Amino acid sequence: MVKTLENLRKRKTSGGRVKFSRNRRADESDSFSVDTLLGERSIREKTSRGGNRKISLVSDNVVNVVDKNNNTVSKTTITRVLKNPSNRDYERRGVITKGAIIDTELGKVKVLSRPGQNGILNGMLINE
Repeated sequence: MVKTLENLRKRKTSGGRVKFSRNRRADESDSFSVDTLLGERSIREKTSRGGNRKISLVSDNVVNVVDKNNNTVSKTTITRVLKNPSNRDYERRGVITKGAIIDTELGKVKVLSRPGQNGILNGMLINE
């Protein structure tokens, strides 16, 4: 992982000044993680190497749900975030990550995609 600009040392151990050969490129810039929340669809695009783009999902209120029993996929709206086993603080704040359990119109859904990396919410219906 690339070091952030703020944390690069400006001095050598001898006390001499470090002269960088070049500036930081746009694709090397560091950023904070995108915590996907419940709300109107909003995405954040970041340029990467080779003219490609990385899409992060900032907020969304729709999820693609797979029903294994009927072998169907349907789009449904999210009502609220129930659990997030990855982080207790995420559960309190209502952050949606992979493995989070959300409540939808069809029932409880486990998120299978990585919304901060993929830019979309996919999930599987949980049978109870």
